[in-house]
Amino acid sequence: MVAAPPLRYTHQQYVAFERSSVVKHEFVRGLILAMAGGKPEHGARAVRVTASLAQQLVGKRCTVFDSDVRVRIPAAEMTAYPDASVVCGRLETDTDDPDAILNPVVLVEVLSPSTEEYDRSDKLEAYQRITSVREIVHVAHDEQRVDVYRRHGEGWSLESYRSGQAAPLESIAYSLEVDDVYRYPLGADR
Repeated sequence: MVAAPPLRYTHQQYVAFERSSVVKHEFVRGLILAMAGGKPEHGARAVRVTASLAQQLVGKRCTVFDSDVRVRIPAAEMTAYPDASVVCGRLETDTDDPDAILNPVVLVEVLSPSTEEYDRSDKLEAYQRITSVREIVHVAHDEQRVDVYRRHGEGWSLESYRSGQAAPLESIAYSLEVDDVYRYPLGADR
């Protein structure tokens, strides 16, 4: 008789699985979920945001990470791969998973049709449970719009920025030019 695989996994099982996998997975309350590949527009937008962050933060005590670095959210029983994250000051990693960061200040998600609902609901709520996070950025897929969720004490506010505007990230003294995010240099109008 062959034993069926477990329906739920421990975080330690996830970490072991992720270390041996060639595909990235997120961990959500005992489930291991494979991440889908992105389209060219998604990849271009994610790189533009990451490059802009890295360029503007040169000389500051902040480090920009791309989507290869996972963020552990113990309070939400979750581990995710945001499209970009920023840590300022000393980097804190998880004792059970030293490849996962615990203290991002800014998290960025480039939305897609298949992930938008999840990114704007469950994942957003999980990100808001990270005490170090001050701003969460959503880059829209269906229009030129950047949404910034900003922590104010115990609450959060939402501000949207469109073409011709810059989205300020106060926690890192940074401004993201919306038009720069959506510039598509491959000569194709998409």
